[in-house]
Parts: sequence; structure tokens; C-alpha cells
Amino acid sequence: MPSDCLFCKIAAGDIPAEKLYEDDEMLAFRDISPQAPVHFLVIPKKHIQDPTGVGPDDEDLIGRLMRTGAKVAKENGISDFRLV
Repeated sequence: MPSDCLFCKIAAGDIPAEKLYEDDEMLAFRDISPQAPVHFLVIPKKHIQDPTGVGPDDEDLIGRLMRTGAKVAKENGISDFRLV
């Protein structure tokens, strides 16, 4: 875990977050500065520097992140949403 990575610190529990979902690979939590009435993030617990750092071994994880985002939205009563 890079010492300056905010998301790694949140995933490790070093920085508190309002968790919506968590498993061994990922964490979904509410954004602390929402840009929409409902705004949450789904992040991998594995550090990925940026989109160019996604390798072939990460393809399944990226798919699971997207499915988890949709699942968390539906579980929170959100039927009209965007995944970005």
C-alpha cells in the first residue's frame, strides 16, 4: 500500500468511511463530498495507480466492481443511476 494513497487507507480502515458493502476484494462507501443526491464509490482493495495500471489479471475484478456498484445502487433503492 503506497503511504499516500487515500483509497488504500480507506480500504485498510485507517480512514473512516460509511461502508455500504465490503468483501475481500472491494469496498463500497459513501462519498464524503457528494456531487449528486446519492454518490458512492466502489474501490478495489488492491492498489491500482490509475486506469493504465489495470492488467489482464484485473479484468475479472473490474467486472465485479461494476456489478457490485449496480447491486449496491439497487439495494439502496436507486433505479436510475450512472456508473463511471
